[in-house]
Amino acid sequence: MAAAPRIPVIVGPTAGGKTALAVEVAIEFMRRGFGAGEVISADAFQVYRGMDIGTGKATPEERRGVPHHLIDILDPSDPEPFTVATWLRLAEAAIADIRSRGGTPVIAGGTHLYVKSFLEGMFEGPGADEELRASLRAMDPASLRAELERVDPGAAARIHPNDERRTIRALEVFRLTGRPITQHQSQWDRAARADALLVGIDWASEEINPRINARVRSMVDAGLVEEVRALVGSGRLGPQAGAALGYKQITNWLESGAAEGGLAGAIEAVKIETRRFAKNQRTWLRRLRGIPGSVWLQGVEICPSKTAQDIVNACLGVDD
Repeated sequence: MAAAPRIPVIVGPTAGGKTALAVEVAIEFMRRGFGAGEVISADAFQVYRGMDIGTGKATPEERRGVPHHLIDILDPSDPEPFTVATWLRLAEAAIADIRSRGGTPVIAGGTHLYVKSFLEGMFEGPGADEELRASLRAMDPASLRAELERVDPGAAARIHPNDERRTIRALEVFRLTGRPITQHQSQWDRAARADALLVGIDWASEEINPRINARVRSMVDAGLVEEVRALVGSGRLGPQAGAALGYKQITNWLESGAAEGGLAGAIEAVKIETRRFAKNQRTWLRRLRGIPGSVWLQGVEICPSKTAQDIVNACLGVDD
């Protein structure tokens, strides 16, 4: 019996074509006789039901019949944080389930902490200190950000300024251990798991930024504002879900009582923050480049069907 192919783990910046390529790879595995390819999302916000347009979930048409896992598993009102440990547990369960049915898992997503933890193990860190967290939450956002930039510039470079939860965790680790969280995480030295193949998609900023702007425009045209309005109106946007790109900026506009003309400013803020997020993702991608044996692709050169064949060959250890 042939050995199971390695699991392709497809990463890249937002709007970089990860999902479409993952679907093509899943279909190529099926063409080769490795059972149904099934995609596992590595995205911190696609887990929430009803947050479809703004998180860039693949539509049924875009999924092309390929099953997708770890999307629509939580209500956005859930007060419990969705953590990397939770994602890892669910991803491993999904892999076991897919393989038990003779299928082949394909992982794709832009939450690169999930990917790094999947490939190299998770930084556990000290346990939560609720008293310390309460004192940090009592600080104003500008002071929190200033302290993070001072004690851990590396974390500040990849944590969005509006991401209070991860900012507080980074400061909590520093105050409890006296060392930046990036220093702890740099000690992830476990060899990358042998049953997976990292596939990175590279985009230069001048190439990806127009794609991001176009994507935001298409999301607005598809009903992003109405989606956010419905979630806010029903009181379903919890603190973690509400921090998602697009949702936060439009929620701010809705709750400010601004005139209709203010919507253009909110949409422009979504574009700016998404471009900033993509820059942070590229910082993570540079770190992921150090994983031995990883495969890196230039986004502008990808031909989905041919690239999918190449990825499957690499997962099978077959030369072109």
